[in-house]
Amino acid sequence: MSIESTKSYAKVVQNGVQAVETVRELGSTGYNAENIYVLAHDQDRTDRIIDAADAHEVGIKEEGIFHSLANLFRSRGDELRSKIVSLGFTETEAEFYEKELDQGKVLVIAVRN
Repeated sequence: MSIESTKSYAKVVQNGVQAVETVRELGSTGYNAENIYVLAHDQDRTDRIIDAADAHEVGIKEEGIFHSLANLFRSRGDELRSKIVSLGFTETEAEFYEKELDQGKVLVIAVRN
């Protein structure tokens, strides 16, 4: 996806170091830091990368209260797909990205206002 032509931008990277670099690059290209999100299959890994990159977690603001509460009862894969869809991607795209996360990769998403 091209940064200029879409509302939401996603990049799959191999590890946390690349995720931090990507977050910094996106910030320097005009994305607001509050609109850059990081997802990994493991929640602890997601939290560590978010802290290191000064990125944000997909939460109630992005998903809405209903989906956030529903995530408490979903599998991690279902939760990740829900979060990805809430940031402007289709179900098909969310499935693709979630499979990448299953393989240990990290997803960085930036949303334009």
